[in-house]
Amino acid sequence: MRLLPFPVVARILKRRLPTTLWGRSLLIIVLPVLIMQGAVTWAFFDMHWQTVTARLSEGLAGDVAWAAESYRDEPTAANLAEITDQAQRSMQLSVALRPDAVIPTEPRRGPIGVVDRTLEAALASRLDQPFWFDTTRYPAYVDIQVQQRDGVLRIIAPRERAVATQAHIFVLWLMLATALLMGVAILFIRNQVRAIERLADAAEAFGRGEVTTRFKPHGAREVRQAAAAFMDMRDRIQRHIDQRTALLASVSHDLRTPLTRLRLELALAPPFKRQAAMKGDLDEMEHMIDEYLAFARGEAGEAPQTVDLATLLKTAGEDVRRAGAEVEIAAPKGLSASLRPLAFKRALANLAGNAASHGEHVRLSARALPSGGVEIAIEDDGPGIPEDMHEEAFRPFSRLDESRNQNRKGVGLGLAIARDVARSHGGDITLDRSDLGGLKALVRLPG
Repeated sequence: MRLLPFPVVARILKRRLPTTLWGRSLLIIVLPVLIMQGAVTWAFFDMHWQTVTARLSEGLAGDVAWAAESYRDEPTAANLAEITDQAQRSMQLSVALRPDAVIPTEPRRGPIGVVDRTLEAALASRLDQPFWFDTTRYPAYVDIQVQQRDGVLRIIAPRERAVATQAHIFVLWLMLATALLMGVAILFIRNQVRAIERLADAAEAFGRGEVTTRFKPHGAREVRQAAAAFMDMRDRIQRHIDQRTALLASVSHDLRTPLTRLRLELALAPPFKRQAAMKGDLDEMEHMIDEYLAFARGEAGEAPQTVDLATLLKTAGEDVRRAGAEVEIAAPKGLSASLRPLAFKRALANLAGNAASHGEHVRLSARALPSGGVEIAIEDDGPGIPEDMHEEAFRPFSRLDESRNQNRKGVGLGLAIARDVARSHGGDITLDRSDLGGLKALVRLPG
């Protein structure tokens, strides 16, 4: 038999072991307890129970041999009566003679073979005559039959004279102690793991942009320290986000003031050759300011709501039609997801607008995932993006003009904003090749 190398065995065991902290902690506590209790039980039965049973069987075999030999030496009714009376008073044995009978030939053995083997060895060492015994017919007694010249001498002995019958009490107490110890361990581990789960839930909620109150750290000292460090880090990050948003809002306001003055001056000025071009530049500058502010601010303060995806896609499709592209919408009725509506509408508008600006046909579809989440696909029949530049397209301010003549109006924040929104919902956006020939953006959200 070929043995597997240790690294292979280690990998196999690693795949079979629990992956959660709860499962591994439970295994660390429960497995040694079970091994210890198994070793204690084995030692008890091997060193104590079998030894006691052997001693009892030898004592019973000696009494049976005395009765059989006493009757064999003097096979009279008077002697049998004396043997029966003495065995009953002194040895708790019931002795009777079955004249002209023969001992059975088929052995009868109980479920615990060690009892029968021990008793058989003890009787064989003490008796010269043929014998037969049964430990199964009577629950509280042992039936022993010894062949005599004129019949069978039948001896009924209490079971406790051959077997240590109180072993089950030890096993019961051992099982109760094991259950109590494991129960305490399970409760302790559950409390420790619950504290870590609360910390993980708070971190996940913060990653999704949800505003949560500070939770009270629980559990072991190290877990409380980690929770306190996380809350301090969360507060620092939130202050940084608020400061960045306030700064860009201030910059946006400061830039809008001269833009408004320029727009007003252009409106009041007499017509001239470059007037239309200058108005276009002002529109583009205002659009860029809006994009910068939206990218920095996001919609983190918005509360999640259950949104019907068919209605959401229909609204996005209407915007695409106004942009001049043909739209195909496929979404099952009743399919919904928990979203921050304004933020997700903006992300979907960015993806659909990007598809409409580079293709003549746009397909918007949604489906439920087997894992319980949802998937929204935005496809177009445009030139697409090379596969090796898919991740590059999500970088802020990225302009892939060579591949799709992209961002002719924008500043390269559309896909970055859309992915940021998707990830703030716990999902993500990936790019792929569309069946229409262009680009396909897949938005996956958890259930």
